[in-house]
Amino acid sequence: MGFEPEVAQAGPYEWEVEEGDLVLWCRCGRSATQPICDGSHAGTGISPMGWRAPGTGTVFLCGCKHTANAPLCDGHHNDL
Repeated sequence: MGFEPEVAQAGPYEWEVEEGDLVLWCRCGRSATQPICDGSHAGTGISPMGWRAPGTGTVFLCGCKHTANAPLCDGHHNDL
């Protein structure tokens, strides 16, 4: 039986990045430093996702943890 990610927020996190930044996006939903991993996934079988920003600007990181376009929001939170 696998761990189901927790919905950390029913909408995206607006996040500023610079080209080349490494973002360790929380996939389990338990991190206290959302949307960034803080190690709270221990024991869940889910690990964070490393993502490099392709450019500088604002991105919208998934808060519901159910996106098909990880780590970016794809609007899936509207279906939960």
